Amino acid sequence: MVESGIGSWPLARWRVVIRLAAVVLPFATCALLSAFRDQVAASTSVLILVLWVVGAAATGDRVAGLLAAVSSGAWFDYFLTEPYNRFAISKHDDVVATVLLVLISIAVTEVALWGHRQQVRASRRSGYLEGVLGTAQAVAEGDVPSYVLVDVVARQIAEVLSADSCRFVPGPVQESRIAVLDHDGTLTRDGRSIDVDRVGLPSDDYVAVLVREGTRVVGHYLLTAATNVTYPSREQRRVAVLLADQVSGALEAN
Repeated sequence: MVESGIGSWPLARWRVVIRLAAVVLPFATCALLSAFRDQVAASTSVLILVLWVVGAAATGDRVAGLLAAVSSGAWFDYFLTEPYNRFAISKHDDVVATVLLVLISIAVTEVALWGHRQQVRASRRSGYLEGVLGTAQAVAEGDVPSYVLVDVVARQIAEVLSADSCRFVPGPVQESRIAVLDHDGTLTRDGRSIDVDRVGLPSDDYVAVLVREGTRVVGHYLLTAATNVTYPSREQRRVAVLLADQVSGALEAN
C-alpha cells in the first residue's frame, strides 16, 4: 500500500516538495529584501528568515529544517551583506549576524522537532488510553459477545506493538521457547530477559501476552512480527498487557 500524505500525494513526494521549498523560499525572500536593503535592518531580515526555518521544521522533517537554515545563511550572505551578490562578507557585524542566523535556525529546528515529537507521543498515549478504556467499558457493560471482544483486543494489541498478526489461544503458554510479555513491560524467554529497546521483538518466533484471572492464566495472545523488526516502547508493551487483562472478565462471564 502506498503511504499517503496530504491529499492523494505519497508522503515521499511531499517531503521532496517541502525540502525544495526550504531551499527556495529563503532564496526568494533574500532576493526580495535585497531591493530594500536601506529600509530593512539586518535583524529584521534574520527574523523573517527564521520564520521559514520554523515552518520547515514544524513539518517534522529535520532535513527540511536544516536545509532552510543553511539556505537562509547562504542567501543572507549573498544578497544582504557587503560585498553584495557574492558569497563573501567584509564587515564583522555581518559575519556575526550570518553565524547567529545559522546557529539560531539550527536550534529552532531542534526545538520545533522536539515539540513535534512530544505532540505525536501525547496523541499516541491518548489513543492507547482510549483503547484500554473502550475495552474496559465493553467488558463492564457486557453488551459485546466475548468472541467479538477477544478479536477486537487482538487487533488493538497488534496495532499497539506494530505486530503482523495477533490471535487468542485458550490456556497457558505450553512452549518455553515462546517469549512472554509481563505486566511491567519486560519480555522474557527461557527465563532470560530480552532487551526489546535494543533488539526489538523476536521475529523468529511468537510473543505471548498472557490473559490472567487473578494469578491464573486463562489464555494468551500469540503475536508475530516476522516481516520487520519492531521496537515498541515499555509504555506500549504495558498497554498491550492491560488490554489483554480486560478480556479475562468477559471470558469468565461466558
